[in-house]
Amino acid sequence: MERKPLVAIVGRPNVGKSTFVNRLIGNRQSIVDDMPGVTRDRIYFDVEWQHKQFTVIDTGGIIPGDDDEIMLSIYTQAETACSEADKIVFIVDGKEGINPIDYDIANILRQSGKPVFLAVNKIDSHNAALMTSEFYSLAIGEPVAISALHGSGGVGDLLDMITEDFIPDYKIQEEEEKIVRIAIVGRPNAGKSSIVNSLLGEKRVIVSDVSGTTRDSIDSKLVYENQEFIIIDTAGIRKKSRVDYGVEKFAVDRAIRSIRECDVTILVIDAKEGISDQDKKIASIITEAGKGMVIAVNKWDLIEDKNPNTLNKFEQNLIREIPFLSYIPKIYISAKTHQRLNQIFIKANEIYAQSVKRISTGLLNKVINDAYVMNPPQSVKNKRLKILYTTQVDVQPPTFVLFTNNGTLLKDHYKRYIENKLREAFGFFGVPVRISVRERSAKQ
Repeated sequence: MERKPLVAIVGRPNVGKSTFVNRLIGNRQSIVDDMPGVTRDRIYFDVEWQHKQFTVIDTGGIIPGDDDEIMLSIYTQAETACSEADKIVFIVDGKEGINPIDYDIANILRQSGKPVFLAVNKIDSHNAALMTSEFYSLAIGEPVAISALHGSGGVGDLLDMITEDFIPDYKIQEEEEKIVRIAIVGRPNAGKSSIVNSLLGEKRVIVSDVSGTTRDSIDSKLVYENQEFIIIDTAGIRKKSRVDYGVEKFAVDRAIRSIRECDVTILVIDAKEGISDQDKKIASIITEAGKGMVIAVNKWDLIEDKNPNTLNKFEQNLIREIPFLSYIPKIYISAKTHQRLNQIFIKANEIYAQSVKRISTGLLNKVINDAYVMNPPQSVKNKRLKILYTTQVDVQPPTFVLFTNNGTLLKDHYKRYIENKLREAFGFFGVPVRISVRERSAKQ
């Protein structure tokens, strides 16, 4: 599903931005205080107006050119909010009147190229037209008189203008009912086609003890618990040195392409043979493609003399052999007896939800800042890494950018530490997490 439209709320300090946001979301989640700079980070809230959903970004008050370190940080956060937003609401103080800083902000907003809506706040009287007329000089557009505190004035009119071209939620649900694509992958003869046939309840693909029977990726649609899935059976992926050119090479290429085009992969491992180097290679292909994954240990019914510790020992061995996949769920199934096959759908749904999860920037920065304070990185040649702020830039897979003072100071072990803290806080079970670095000076 596409992300909700983003609307940034900007303006100089103490004009009522957070009060306006609280009015939109219906409760007091943004801190409101007369002291400028109370809201420092970009804070994201979901809003619904007339069946139209969008996300508002509450920003700190902008004072262009202010040399104070905190105010510079607030300005950077607001600037970033404007760059990622689809629309901008510029709030000014109707009681106080126009301020020279308002002109500076208006100039910045015009350069953004985004649609900007001018809201003149703190107007409770009937002389709205008279009190807003001077704000035409900002050359932003028609001023809309509002009272964020009381919800009176043109708050509704303003929201109508902002959401005019947003798609109603019921239409989004009708048009974007997500079908989760599951690719069944693994080395030859691990039982992939048998799993697909058992899931479909029919002999949809050829099953044989001869490896390489499936020559092409085969798509089949089915419904489980009112959720539609597309199951993709793929050719077994063998080592390059053992792949014949021609039809088999094409089939392997199609299997790899299916991994790149699916939402979730089921990596099938033969319980009797255990994990192989080729299984590890396929797992690496899946991870590099940024896809969610479930490890399905098939033919579990063939394991003899099982006891309460058998599964635990097998899982410990998997973790020892592929430690980089410790975040991946494992299921123990049998295509022949249908044992726990429904777990494929349950886990695929859970992992898809994890892969499209978005974290609000305010909460994200709190987690990263806390992690930094608990375990700051070691200095290198008297230089220490500083994480200025963090933002999530993409999903499938969840992708984060750390803005730092010096990217070379972020070592692999500390990046793994940050990833572990993200997983502790937000889950991301079954999906890879990508972290990249951008340099930005503390006073930029």
